Amino acid sequence: MKNIVYFDLETQKSAGEVGGWGQISRMGMSIGVTYSTARGRYEIYTESDVDALIRDLQRADLVVGFNILRFDYEVLHGYTALDLRQLPTLDLLVSLQEHLQHRPSLDALVSATFGVEKTAEGMQALEWYKQGRLLEIAEYCCYDVKLTRMLHEYGREHGHVYYRNRLGRTIRIPVSW
Repeated sequence: MKNIVYFDLETQKSAGEVGGWGQISRMGMSIGVTYSTARGRYEIYTESDVDALIRDLQRADLVVGFNILRFDYEVLHGYTALDLRQLPTLDLLVSLQEHLQHRPSLDALVSATFGVEKTAEGMQALEWYKQGRLLEIAEYCCYDVKLTRMLHEYGREHGHVYYRNRLGRTIRIPVSW
């Protein structure tokens, strides 16, 4: 059985707090979450578990996420000398951005495809971190991993996903995942 690992993380600091988007590796991970198809369950990682998270990603036949090449892997590069971009990776954002010619949000995709919305946003997770509310971050991050997994599986099965554009129109986007 192919081990697909769905992955997302949240950070301790914003881009503004570390000197801009060129310093993503300085943001620090607050919580990371994976879902492994081989294990059939979610794993939650705190910053002290970051090495185990990286090993989990290395064991994957495919890592799937949303904006993981430009963001999540860059955050993890603050903890490892490994170039995580060399892992077999499907970044759904990159795939969909090529078709749409702009960066769609995960929320706009899952809302149009499934009629559900994200439970929070990254800026809220930063506030939770400052308040020591790691459980809320873990729940939010697990839900984002679930939405990413649902979107990937739907696209694989149906050959398309849906996107609600800024004008409120629902567009069918062909995918070959």
